[in-house]
Amino acid sequence: MDGILARDALDQALALEGGEIGAEELMRATLQQIERLNGPANAIVSLRDAEALLAEARAADAAPRKGWLHGLPVAIKDLADAEGLPTSKGSPVLAGQVAQRDSLHVSRMKAAGAIVIGKTNTPEFGLGSNTFNPVHGTTGNAYDAGRTCGGSSGGAAVALALRMLPVADGSDMMGSLRNPAGWNNVYGMRPSWGRVPDWPEGETYLHKLSTNGPMARSPRDLAALLDVQAGPVAGAPFCLPKVASLPDIDAPVAGRRIAWARDWGGAFPFEPGILDLCETALAGFADLGVTVEAIDPPFDRDALWQSWLDLRAFANAARLGQLYDDPGHRPRLKATALWEIEQGRNLTLAAVEAASLTRSQWYARADALFQTHDVIALPTAQVWPFPLDQEYPTEVAGHAMDTYHRWMEVMIPASLIGLPAISVPAGFGANGLPMGLQLIGAHGADAAVLQLAQAWHRATDWPNRRPPPGV
Repeated sequence: MDGILARDALDQALALEGGEIGAEELMRATLQQIERLNGPANAIVSLRDAEALLAEARAADAAPRKGWLHGLPVAIKDLADAEGLPTSKGSPVLAGQVAQRDSLHVSRMKAAGAIVIGKTNTPEFGLGSNTFNPVHGTTGNAYDAGRTCGGSSGGAAVALALRMLPVADGSDMMGSLRNPAGWNNVYGMRPSWGRVPDWPEGETYLHKLSTNGPMARSPRDLAALLDVQAGPVAGAPFCLPKVASLPDIDAPVAGRRIAWARDWGGAFPFEPGILDLCETALAGFADLGVTVEAIDPPFDRDALWQSWLDLRAFANAARLGQLYDDPGHRPRLKATALWEIEQGRNLTLAAVEAASLTRSQWYARADALFQTHDVIALPTAQVWPFPLDQEYPTEVAGHAMDTYHRWMEVMIPASLIGLPAISVPAGFGANGLPMGLQLIGAHGADAAVLQLAQAWHRATDWPNRRPPPGV
């Protein structure tokens, strides 16, 4: 692996800014990499015409620089809108619908000079951590094309790992930026709620579970893209102020404290090898002067799960209910989408109130924990990447899973209360497959979590140390 595509996004940007290469040259190399690798990977979908993209790149070469993304090719997750491109969300109900404007974070990336070349693949409506859908097909893992890449930002993670993109956007409800990053040896960040808002349209108060965010091959690139995506927008509640993360990314981390929550006191089952690999990674943090302490479960597992189950179904019933009510569309929705909607519509007011109370109590308990520790650490998945013909795991280490997403339960401590969380590569198992480690910070502490991730990256550089075969 060599050449401009082997470099991180900020290094590519410096090469463009300094005239070492041009945007047209970078675009041509990117399209050649996509032609070479995307066929079996199926990570990038709705790819735009090559000549049109090369013309945009030439125009970028001739224009003043707009920002650090100027001239860099990007592809947008197919749950978000990019003007002029279809937003199918992986659903045959929406296939072919062309976006009339950009999602807010996409408009900000474009304003910083990014050239949108297409979309990245996602599960239907982003439901399930396995990237397949009836519109664009299946995306395989960058390290084993016969296994899942995770999801729902699976296409983004694979495109990054295969050096088809320098940096990518994604979204995260139940680990959708963290799980595929962990399974493809890259970095994915779920920002604090309010850090990366969207346009203030429709209901903006009740359903705060998902957020957009960045994915990259280094924490420096994560920080740079987050700084582009982040910032308040008029009319949207709960927005956090715009604070740059990149300038202090290399801050010293010695003396910081990690609370290792492991398997939540035995409550979360894991396939063999995952916890051992993550504990080996944590020992590397100790070498950086970071204190790692195992902790008892900080909250009741069953209460957390019931709160998440109800609030997630409540949110999905709201966003997908109109499709469910259309007799022409309902038969075309996948089973897990139907289940989410029906679960949400069957909730009582008392159940929603109880779920919100549990969430409030967990936030208070987590906030107390962050008075003594800088981050909570957990693995990014409870299983290794599984075969593509398996929709989702039905059991983990002999424990039956009672829903299609229970095997991702390790993600909900951060998701339920909107905490910033970064998936950092933890290394590889005996099976040759990658795994990640979540670093979860206090709400608003995005920059501090990025600093820990950057220190880890400087010490390990897993994405460049062990890139996917054939890259």
